Amino acid sequence: MKILHTSDWQIGRIFRFADDDTLGALQAERLEVIRRLGLLARQENVTHVLVAGDVYEHETPTERTLHQPMERMRQFPDVRWHLIPGNHDADTPDGVWARLLREGAVPENVTVHRQPGPVVLDESENAWLLPAVLQRRHVLADLTAYMDDAPTPPDALRIGLAHGSVTGFGNGEEAEHNPVAIDRAKKAGLTYLALGDWHGFCQIDARTAYSGTPETDRFTTGGGGGGEALIVTLSGPRAEPQITRHRTGKYVWKKLDDVTLTKADDIHALEARVRGIAPDNPGSVLVWLAVSGLLSVDDLALYESAIVRRLSGAVACLRLSGAPHLSAGLDDLERFGTGGAVRLAAEGLLARAQAGGEEGAIAADALQRLFLFWNEVGGQAA
Repeated sequence: MKILHTSDWQIGRIFRFADDDTLGALQAERLEVIRRLGLLARQENVTHVLVAGDVYEHETPTERTLHQPMERMRQFPDVRWHLIPGNHDADTPDGVWARLLREGAVPENVTVHRQPGPVVLDESENAWLLPAVLQRRHVLADLTAYMDDAPTPPDALRIGLAHGSVTGFGNGEEAEHNPVAIDRAKKAGLTYLALGDWHGFCQIDARTAYSGTPETDRFTTGGGGGGEALIVTLSGPRAEPQITRHRTGKYVWKKLDDVTLTKADDIHALEARVRGIAPDNPGSVLVWLAVSGLLSVDDLALYESAIVRRLSGAVACLRLSGAPHLSAGLDDLERFGTGGAVRLAAEGLLARAQAGGEEGAIAADALQRLFLFWNEVGGQAA
């Protein structure tokens, strides 16, 4: 038997760093990935998709956001979708699940598990689902503990579904809320424990794994940022499950926090590095650059042109923290001529910048802007 394990869709999530166009594209893709999950299930001949919590970002989404994931799942009537509440969309009296069921908006092929206890998943395979259900955002008790004594028929496939933090697995204070025992699968005799809450794939042991979010939603310096779903093959109640990772995300999020620029070659190398993240589709890349360094007037103009303008137009989103600073001296002021108001202003700004302090930093920034503007207009400003 195969199942598809996914979690942390967080429909309606807001990305505050993004402009309106980028935000709209990111939110749309979090919905579009549901279609890719359905197609993956069909491709792998999977009937049951287990969604381990946080379908929604908020407990009170707008009416349209409330219905959007349901309508995407409705498009796959041959797939059974099994949902549990997460910490973002806990099953509160007036929360998303109560609203959906009150409105009769849950499709026939979608099951929202609102009570703990064994549920027949697939009678022909003797497969039983044991869901853990969050009714508040944070609880201190381990809601998977009941699985230890939950009765199922002999030789059943016992599949746990939960949303929380595995204790003692390097997640520090997060494990204080919604804890999951690290050995729950062993203690409860589970064939597989499908977890949600961590946004990147993480396999705890042979029978326990986090799927991560199917569409990446955070900048990382390495891997582990999500964009995957898991196909889990269950060969028997005591056989170790076979876990296969499948790429489902469109966007690649990357953080480069080691960018120091001192010359033109550094700028060209940075541009090539970013374009190389997804050379066939740079529009699928969101990149966060932490930039520092000192550049000459000409190299600073190159940085503005190649990185701030061209590269930001090539990728889906370019997020910058920090910036290279201008390295300028008296010789550079010759660009403004030998006299005139602009030359006098530049001399004054350079003197203040070289004096240092808070005013010096402001003056340096102003002088940098003046050089860039002068380059843009070709020295023809009045």
